[in-house]
Amino acid sequence: MLMRHRDREPAIHPSASVAPSAVVVGDVRIAAGARVLHGAVISAEDGEVTIGEDTIVMEHALIRGGSGHPAHIGRAVMIGPHSHVNGSNVEDEAFIATGASLFPGSRIGAGAEVRINGVVQVNTVLVPGAVVPIGWIAVGSPASIFAPERHEEIWAIQRELDFGGTVYGVGREVSMRELMRQQSEYYAAHADEVIDRSRTR
Repeated sequence: MLMRHRDREPAIHPSASVAPSAVVVGDVRIAAGARVLHGAVISAEDGEVTIGEDTIVMEHALIRGGSGHPAHIGRAVMIGPHSHVNGSNVEDEAFIATGASLFPGSRIGAGAEVRINGVVQVNTVLVPGAVVPIGWIAVGSPASIFAPERHEEIWAIQRELDFGGTVYGVGREVSMRELMRQQSEYYAAHADEVIDRSRTR
């Protein structure tokens, strides 16, 4: 399903394909030979999403672009099922496995791998060819890679990466109630979306 959002609509190369149950919303550009499989959601909230040639977006993956953090997926990239790519720049021939999570401002170097349930935190840079093992966490620039039980070491780096400012544009002084009020206002724009039935395929 292709949808117009915030006055922008998807552009899909004629040789690319989007499964009928996938959802592509707003300023999304999908290049030649790319495939978006069933249940995937590609949403350009207020930042573009680009998907390169011959990239595969597997079932139920989520790719989001936001303000200040567009999502750019290079050529010949595998985006695995149930993965979450939010405002990340993924370079050519990277492998993002099932259930992986990439947060805003992150950069995944060419040929790097984020294996099953791996996490790449905000503003973290994986060098080309790097590997995040199954369930491990990459944090910092350049990334340090930790097993999940090493929380204190992860937090020592992560707390300086400004998650709230990067993801929501707010400081730590903003309460959860106020943050969710702002988010509610922001997401109200979805009420105005229009489905482009002529191009749904």
